[in-house]
Amino acid sequence: MSEAAHGVDLLPVVALLGAGVIAVPLFKRLGLGSVLGYLAAGILIGPFGFKIISEPATALHVAELGVVMFLFIIGLEMRPARLWALRGEIFGLGVAQVGLCALLLTGVGMATGFPVAASFVAGAGFVLTSTAIVMQLLQERKTINEPAGQKMVSILLLEDLAIVPLLILVTFLAPVVPGHAGGIDWVAIGIGLGCLIGLFVAGRYLLNPMFALLANAQAREVMTAAALLVVLGSAYVMQLGGLSMAMGAFLAGVLLSESHFRHQLEADIEPFRGILLGLFFLAVGMSLDLNIVAANWQMIAFYVAAYMIVKAGAIYAVARLMKSNHGHALERAVFMAQGGEFAFVLYAAATSAGIITGEQNAILTAIVILSMVLTPLTIISLKYIMPKAIEDTEGLDAPQDNEGHVLIIGFGRVGQVASQMVMAAGYKVSTIDNDVEMIRRAGEYGFKVYYGDGARLDILHAAGAHHAQAILVCVDKPDETLKIVELIKAEFPLIPVLTRAFDRYQALKLVAAGVDYQIRDTFESALVLGAKALETLGEDDEAISEMERTVRERDEVRFEIELTGGLDAGKRIFYGGADYLSRRRKAEAEVGIIAATPN
Repeated sequence: MSEAAHGVDLLPVVALLGAGVIAVPLFKRLGLGSVLGYLAAGILIGPFGFKIISEPATALHVAELGVVMFLFIIGLEMRPARLWALRGEIFGLGVAQVGLCALLLTGVGMATGFPVAASFVAGAGFVLTSTAIVMQLLQERKTINEPAGQKMVSILLLEDLAIVPLLILVTFLAPVVPGHAGGIDWVAIGIGLGCLIGLFVAGRYLLNPMFALLANAQAREVMTAAALLVVLGSAYVMQLGGLSMAMGAFLAGVLLSESHFRHQLEADIEPFRGILLGLFFLAVGMSLDLNIVAANWQMIAFYVAAYMIVKAGAIYAVARLMKSNHGHALERAVFMAQGGEFAFVLYAAATSAGIITGEQNAILTAIVILSMVLTPLTIISLKYIMPKAIEDTEGLDAPQDNEGHVLIIGFGRVGQVASQMVMAAGYKVSTIDNDVEMIRRAGEYGFKVYYGDGARLDILHAAGAHHAQAILVCVDKPDETLKIVELIKAEFPLIPVLTRAFDRYQALKLVAAGVDYQIRDTFESALVLGAKALETLGEDDEAISEMERTVRERDEVRFEIELTGGLDAGKRIFYGGADYLSRRRKAEAEVGIIAATPN
């Protein structure tokens, strides 16, 4: 017997991992996002590509656990109070969007000659947006906790809940099809409600004591196993009740969101979530039946376009009706215009009930998958069609012939504190900023801040730069700070300019631009923190002062070494240039300095 007969066929596993590792960085480098990378890689290694994996359905069933774990982590961040605060969006905005989309998409099917029942199932399945794709994209863009992102999350939760009544409706519609006996299975509904109540009771009264007991055992691997048990167990209970596995995991997360073990659970689940969610997108790509697409490409192309356009239009209309602005409404419409993974469940149930045929199921599945593939591309195009944000400057004053001893540019954290010091000494201050919200908040506390861009010469003149005895540049963006300093030194070379610097690398640039004084954001606070640490450790004041003096001297020597090396040398430090670093370390060794990263 050959050696291979005793081993495990690792080729599919290697292919899945390799496809993700190669495709995702490549697609992200091209600006196409990780989701599209996974989908494309899945198509490539699937039965219609290189045929490395011939049964994508098996992988898809396993990969659905990625969606389950994703919803568990989202649930951990959704405390009951926060979820209750979103009830308006979930049951108001969510119901309105799902209802209107289902109605219009059903109309698309009927208008093209399909029966009411089949049209409803096809349209309702497409209403169920891909939770995995939208959540992943929101997370990548870091907007999941912003108001616009929270509204999308609320709608997704409602859609996950909607799978239950939709499955009941499929059962109810079954008698419409000749040859199939139907009716609502009240026993199944009762089992579903029982599972839901059981999960709530177990989560409310059993999970925290269980984790407390396991924590006392001090076995990390057991805590990880328990975390997986909670996620998969809650998903299984909901599956037994005929409900959404993802919804079960989400509820378990919500019930544990106020637990002392929340952060531990999140850390334990996160690695599994990431791998399995990537596998899910790979499996969706592999599931795209290119033979079906080739045989019915005109029909599929029409319905992909029709469903996405109609659904996007309905989402936009509901968003505007619910007082969202044009930009947020358009963003939501583009993000949620695709079908989702729960459509596969609904179409399978409808096929079993005889509402649609097996071939129609395959076509509808291809339509949903293609809409999922197109979503990252439509989101990339969003930045070209999104209206440019126009700041509302109504009620804000522009500087006009201002006069002050000191001009402060930027009224953020640094500018606020610095201005208080100057005003406390009795000097008159002129302050400008281009952050509308910051100016309005400052006005609420009695500070007069003028709206203006410090990088414009006319604004500097209007703000009184030519009269100032000193100019403080407190902008928090390094490039803008350098631009402002260069402009001031070119136009007002005799006026002292004092500025904050993001790090050592920027400080070198500012000194080269002629700034009179610069201070790095973190340096002084780090010295104070270090001094406090020494005090806590029992060192006396004299020793602490001496150590602080030594650190300052060493920092000044390092700065001079880098400054005399020029900005190019400073840049080589920043990127770890070996040639300069070797000379720097040699020079630093003479003064007892340890090489470190820029600060």
